[in-house]
Amino acid sequence: MIRHIVFFTAKDKAGIDQIIEGLSVLTSIPYARRLEIARNRKSDQLGNEIDVVVYGEFDSETELAAYKTHDLYREAIRSVRPLRELRFAADYELSTDVHFAGTAGLNQVARRSRPEGRG
Repeated sequence: MIRHIVFFTAKDKAGIDQIIEGLSVLTSIPYARRLEIARNRKSDQLGNEIDVVVYGEFDSETELAAYKTHDLYREAIRSVRPLRELRFAADYELSTDVHFAGTAGLNQVARRSRPEGRG
């Protein structure tokens, strides 16, 4: 499975809703297993520059490529490009590119740090 994540910043913060609306057409493209368009909650203590996030899951590179060449994808680009300042994108394959995942290691660390006889 391929994960496709795109971050946008708006030229004008008043245009964030327009960006979300322009990107919403992407959810009608049939190639994604899952596709989400979201406003960033801006609750991170280190950085909150990103305004909008697109998160997608695709079964293969072929599905992702078909998504990126779909007419609705081009329509989204036409409507959003004039409104956005920056766009950052990342794609990765779950089975080959992910090096660390899960929280099992944290549970083991927590168990080891308990005093003897507790737990």
